[in-house]
Amino acid sequence: MTEPSAPPAPPLSAAERAYQHTKAKILSGEAAGGVLLSEGDVAAELGISRTPVHEAFLRLDAERLLAVAPRRGAAVVPMAPDEARDVLEMREAVERSTARRALAHGRPAAAVVGELRTHLDTQRRAAAADDVQAFVVADSAFHGVLVRASRNQTAIQFMGLLRDRQLRLMFQHLHVGADEVAAALAEHEAMLAAVEQGDADTYCDLLHDHVRRHRGIL
Repeated sequence: MTEPSAPPAPPLSAAERAYQHTKAKILSGEAAGGVLLSEGDVAAELGISRTPVHEAFLRLDAERLLAVAPRRGAAVVPMAPDEARDVLEMREAVERSTARRALAHGRPAAAVVGELRTHLDTQRRAAAADDVQAFVVADSAFHGVLVRASRNQTAIQFMGLLRDRQLRLMFQHLHVGADEVAAALAEHEAMLAAVEQGDADTYCDLLHDHVRRHRGIL
Protein backbone atom coordinates (compact mmCIF):
# COMPACT_ATOMS: atom_id res chain seq x y z
CA MET A 1 0.00 0.00 0.00
CA THR A 2 1.44 3.32 -0.99
CA GLU A 3 1.67 6.05 1.59
CA PRO A 4 -0.44 9.16 0.95
CA SER A 5 1.52 12.02 -0.51
CA ALA A 6 2.09 15.14 1.52
CA PRO A 7 -0.52 17.86 1.01
CA PRO A 8 0.56 20.66 -1.33
CA ALA A 9 2.01 23.75 0.29
CA PRO A 10 -0.47 26.62 0.58
CA PRO A 11 -0.01 29.37 -2.02
CA LEU A 12 2.10 32.33 -1.01
CA SER A 13 0.33 35.51 -0.07
CA ALA A 14 0.74 38.52 -2.35
CA ALA A 15 2.90 40.23 0.29
CA GLU A 16 5.17 37.17 0.59
CA ARG A 17 5.52 36.95 -3.19
CA ALA A 18 6.49 40.63 -3.34
CA TYR A 19 8.94 40.12 -0.48
CA GLN A 20 10.67 37.11 -2.02
CA HIS A 21 10.70 38.66 -5.51
CA THR A 22 12.25 41.95 -4.35
CA LYS A 23 14.67 40.31 -1.94
CA ALA A 24 15.96 38.00 -4.68
CA LYS A 25 16.69 41.03 -6.87
CA ILE A 26 18.67 42.68 -4.07
CA LEU A 27 20.65 39.61 -3.02
CA SER A 28 21.54 38.68 -6.61
CA GLY A 29 22.70 42.20 -7.41
CA GLU A 30 20.05 42.70 -10.09
CA ALA A 31 18.92 45.64 -7.98
CA ALA A 32 22.26 47.21 -7.05
CA GLY A 33 22.99 49.38 -4.04
CA GLY A 34 21.55 52.86 -4.39
CA VAL A 35 18.95 51.90 -7.01
CA LEU A 36 15.43 53.22 -6.38
CA LEU A 37 12.66 50.63 -6.46
CA SER A 38 9.06 51.51 -7.18
CA GLU A 39 6.12 49.84 -5.47
CA GLY A 40 4.15 50.37 -8.66
CA ASP A 41 6.75 48.64 -10.82
CA VAL A 42 6.94 45.60 -8.54
CA ALA A 43 3.15 45.44 -8.35
CA ALA A 44 2.93 45.49 -12.16
CA GLU A 45 5.62 42.79 -12.50
CA LEU A 46 3.70 40.45 -10.19
CA GLY A 47 0.18 41.43 -11.18
CA ILE A 48 -0.84 42.50 -7.66
CA SER A 49 -1.88 45.71 -5.94
CA ARG A 50 0.56 48.13 -4.34
CA THR A 51 -0.60 47.42 -0.77
CA PRO A 52 1.16 44.03 -0.38
CA VAL A 53 4.26 45.47 -2.09
CA HIS A 54 4.33 48.28 0.46
CA GLU A 55 4.14 45.66 3.20
CA ALA A 56 7.03 43.76 1.62
CA PHE A 57 9.12 46.94 1.32
CA LEU A 58 8.62 47.72 5.01
CA ARG A 59 9.77 44.21 5.88
CA LEU A 60 12.91 44.64 3.76
CA ASP A 61 13.47 48.03 5.36
CA ALA A 62 13.47 46.32 8.78
CA GLU A 63 16.11 43.90 7.46
CA ARG A 64 18.22 46.87 6.27
CA LEU A 65 18.07 45.78 2.65
CA LEU A 66 15.86 48.70 1.62
CA ALA A 67 15.61 52.26 2.89
CA VAL A 68 11.99 53.34 2.52
CA ALA A 69 11.29 57.07 2.37
CA PRO A 70 7.72 58.46 2.15
CA ARG A 71 6.90 59.81 -1.30
CA ARG A 72 10.43 59.08 -2.52
CA GLY A 73 10.28 55.32 -3.06
CA ALA A 74 12.72 52.79 -1.64
CA ALA A 75 16.46 52.71 -2.20
CA VAL A 76 18.50 49.51 -2.11
CA VAL A 77 20.93 49.78 0.79
CA PRO A 78 24.50 49.29 -0.45
CA MET A 79 26.68 46.72 1.27
CA ALA A 80 29.42 48.70 2.97
CA PRO A 81 33.01 47.37 3.06
CA ASP A 82 32.80 47.07 6.85
CA GLU A 83 29.69 44.92 6.57
CA ALA A 84 31.47 42.56 4.20
CA ARG A 85 34.37 42.25 6.63
CA ASP A 86 32.07 41.72 9.60
CA VAL A 87 30.00 39.04 7.87
CA LEU A 88 33.07 37.13 6.74
CA GLU A 89 34.67 37.30 10.19
CA MET A 90 31.55 35.96 11.88
CA ARG A 91 31.03 33.34 9.20
CA GLU A 92 34.54 31.97 9.69
CA ALA A 93 34.22 31.98 13.49
CA VAL A 94 30.94 30.05 13.44
CA GLU A 95 32.01 27.61 10.72
CA ARG A 96 35.34 26.80 12.40
CA SER A 97 33.64 26.12 15.72
CA THR A 98 30.89 23.96 14.27
CA ALA A 99 33.28 22.06 11.99
CA ARG A 100 35.42 21.06 14.97
CA ARG A 101 32.35 19.79 16.77
CA ALA A 102 31.01 17.96 13.71
CA LEU A 103 34.42 16.32 13.10
CA ALA A 104 35.28 15.73 16.75
CA HIS A 105 35.03 11.96 16.31
CA GLY A 106 36.54 11.79 12.84
CA ARG A 107 34.62 11.23 9.63
CA PRO A 108 30.96 12.25 10.12
CA ALA A 109 27.92 10.18 9.20
CA ALA A 110 27.57 9.07 5.60
CA ALA A 111 24.51 11.29 5.19
CA VAL A 112 26.59 14.37 6.02
CA VAL A 113 29.31 13.45 3.54
CA GLY A 114 26.69 12.60 0.94
CA GLU A 115 25.00 15.99 1.34
CA LEU A 116 28.32 17.77 0.86
CA ARG A 117 28.98 15.73 -2.29
CA THR A 118 25.51 16.57 -3.63
CA HIS A 119 26.05 20.31 -3.21
CA LEU A 120 29.52 20.05 -4.73
CA ASP A 121 28.13 18.15 -7.73
CA THR A 122 25.53 20.91 -8.14
CA GLN A 123 28.31 23.48 -8.10
CA ARG A 124 30.28 21.58 -10.74
CA ARG A 125 27.26 21.48 -13.04
CA ALA A 126 26.50 25.14 -12.40
CA ALA A 127 30.10 26.13 -13.14
CA ALA A 128 30.06 24.15 -16.39
CA ALA A 129 26.80 25.87 -17.39
CA ASP A 130 28.07 29.31 -16.29
CA ASP A 131 25.08 29.52 -13.95
CA VAL A 132 26.33 31.86 -11.23
CA GLN A 133 23.03 31.95 -9.35
CA ALA A 134 22.84 28.16 -8.99
CA PHE A 135 26.52 28.07 -8.03
CA VAL A 136 26.05 30.65 -5.27
CA VAL A 137 22.98 28.93 -3.83
CA ALA A 138 24.81 25.59 -3.76
CA ASP A 139 27.83 27.31 -2.20
CA SER A 140 25.71 28.57 0.67
CA ALA A 141 24.15 25.12 1.10
CA PHE A 142 27.60 23.45 1.13
CA HIS A 143 28.78 25.68 3.98
CA GLY A 144 25.62 25.03 5.97
CA VAL A 145 26.04 21.25 6.12
CA LEU A 146 28.65 21.04 8.89
CA VAL A 147 26.96 23.85 10.81
CA ARG A 148 23.79 21.75 11.01
CA ALA A 149 25.78 18.56 11.63
CA SER A 150 27.28 20.16 14.74
CA ARG A 151 23.79 20.28 16.31
CA ASN A 152 24.71 23.61 17.87
CA GLN A 153 21.30 25.26 17.76
CA THR A 154 22.66 28.70 18.62
CA ALA A 155 25.13 28.54 15.74
CA ILE A 156 22.44 27.26 13.36
CA GLN A 157 20.14 30.15 14.23
CA PHE A 158 22.93 32.71 13.93
CA MET A 159 23.99 31.38 10.53
CA GLY A 160 20.41 31.78 9.42
CA LEU A 161 20.69 35.49 10.20
CA LEU A 162 23.94 35.72 8.25
CA ARG A 163 22.68 33.75 5.24
CA ASP A 164 21.19 36.64 3.29
CA ARG A 165 24.32 38.75 3.77
CA GLN A 166 26.48 35.81 2.75
CA LEU A 167 24.48 35.25 -0.43
CA ARG A 168 24.73 38.92 -1.36
CA LEU A 169 28.48 38.84 -0.76
CA MET A 170 28.88 35.70 -2.82
CA PHE A 171 27.02 37.13 -5.79
CA GLN A 172 29.21 40.22 -5.61
CA HIS A 173 32.32 38.11 -5.17
CA LEU A 174 31.71 35.60 -7.93
CA HIS A 175 30.83 38.24 -10.49
CA VAL A 176 34.48 39.27 -10.34
CA GLY A 177 35.25 36.60 -12.94
CA ALA A 178 35.12 32.96 -13.96
CA ASP A 179 38.50 32.34 -12.29
CA GLU A 180 36.91 33.04 -8.91
CA VAL A 181 34.22 30.45 -9.55
CA ALA A 182 36.88 27.89 -10.46
CA ALA A 183 38.93 28.73 -7.37
CA ALA A 184 35.93 28.43 -5.05
CA LEU A 185 35.07 25.06 -6.59
CA ALA A 186 38.61 23.74 -6.11
CA GLU A 187 38.63 24.89 -2.49
CA HIS A 188 35.33 23.13 -1.79
CA GLU A 189 36.72 19.94 -3.29
CA ALA A 190 39.69 20.12 -0.91
CA MET A 191 37.37 20.83 2.03
CA LEU A 192 35.23 17.81 1.16
CA ALA A 193 38.36 15.64 1.08
CA ALA A 194 39.26 16.87 4.58
CA VAL A 195 35.77 16.00 5.85
CA GLU A 196 36.03 12.52 4.33
CA GLN A 197 39.27 12.07 6.27
CA GLY A 198 37.69 13.44 9.44
CA ASP A 199 40.50 16.00 9.57
CA ALA A 200 39.19 19.06 11.42
CA ASP A 201 42.55 20.86 11.47
CA THR A 202 42.98 20.69 7.69
CA TYR A 203 39.35 21.66 7.12
CA CYS A 204 39.72 24.74 9.33
CA ASP A 205 42.97 25.75 7.60
CA LEU A 206 41.27 25.44 4.21
CA LEU A 207 38.27 27.41 5.46
CA HIS A 208 40.55 30.20 6.69
CA ASP A 209 42.24 30.47 3.29
CA HIS A 210 38.86 30.31 1.56
CA VAL A 211 37.46 33.22 3.58
CA ARG A 212 40.73 35.19 3.39
CA ARG A 213 40.58 35.09 -0.41
CA HIS A 214 37.07 36.50 -0.24
CA ARG A 215 38.35 39.34 1.96
CA GLY A 216 41.16 40.09 -0.46
CA ILE A 217 38.81 40.50 -3.40
CA LEU A 218 36.11 42.43 -1.56
